[in-house]
Amino acid sequence: MAKTLKNRFESRLLLRFIESPSLFVSCFTNSRSLQTLAYEEVRSSGDRKSESTALILHGLLGSGRNWRSFSRSLVSSLSVSSASDWKMVLVDLRNHGRSAEVEGLNPPHDLVNSAKDLADLVKASGWKWPEVVIGHSLGGKVALQFMESCARGDFGESASPPKQLWVLDSVPGEVKAEKSDGEVEKVLKTLQSLPSPIPSRKWLVDHMVELGFSRSLSEWIGSNLKRSGDSQIWAFNLDGAVQMFNSYRETSYWSLLENPPKETEINFVIAEKSDRWDNDTTKRLERIANLRQNVSEGKVATHLLRNSGHWVHTDNPKGLLEIVSPNFYSPHE
Repeated sequence: MAKTLKNRFESRLLLRFIESPSLFVSCFTNSRSLQTLAYEEVRSSGDRKSESTALILHGLLGSGRNWRSFSRSLVSSLSVSSASDWKMVLVDLRNHGRSAEVEGLNPPHDLVNSAKDLADLVKASGWKWPEVVIGHSLGGKVALQFMESCARGDFGESASPPKQLWVLDSVPGEVKAEKSDGEVEKVLKTLQSLPSPIPSRKWLVDHMVELGFSRSLSEWIGSNLKRSGDSQIWAFNLDGAVQMFNSYRETSYWSLLENPPKETEINFVIAEKSDRWDNDTTKRLERIANLRQNVSEGKVATHLLRNSGHWVHTDNPKGLLEIVSPNFYSPHE
């Protein structure tokens, strides 16, 4: 009975945080050196002496700002359930957002260098190594690469793998062309064929709709424009983003999942209505999760997010929070 009342109380608190996250958190953009990724922070306004860090990594053609709302809700929830204050670092990956303007993020534009960018940011900022990394889609594979590189010693002896990863609707293996519906490839090819600069956002949206893309997708693509004089240009580096997508498709992390670093946990969130997964991939992942149940030896877990397509943070943010928050890493467990 007491446990039931406690669960109901926590559920009411969780709902309250979703509805009013601004009561508990602050969001601001930090300065950085010219050679590191752009980012902003969402953090609790608590006064605990200890503060833990989580990196939030967006998907292809996105930016850290896409995750502001969810990060605020998560920090608000953790302000009650966690013994530590949390700082969420919303990163703009190379070629995306404000990082597209940063000099020194040189090719090859692949997952290995994307993960190294995170390590360089941590070192340049003087932070502790992040306890948690959350990555969506492309960002999910960057998170896996970051853990693998940390465990391998690529970032030096001081680097420690994250205690926990959240890989949000990102398949861990290679993405074969024949198993893809081709929508991402079609979007990228279309964007590469457009005039530069873009006449206007309205022109872009109407043009994309005429080509057969949904209005919601076309509007989202349009949100990645920024003004340059009387015209519009992309807020991302398109050629670099295409190279990153190719690396995403070609890279596999099955070996990491079969032998994760000790004292770590890798959580996969699979969106119920996502088109990214096939039966063989989900079964293989579930088999590994059944074998890797012990955090001390490296744990893998799967979670099904119902009523959501690939865009988990907009399709069902409440459901995503209800999965992530109660299972979030606690530094004092």
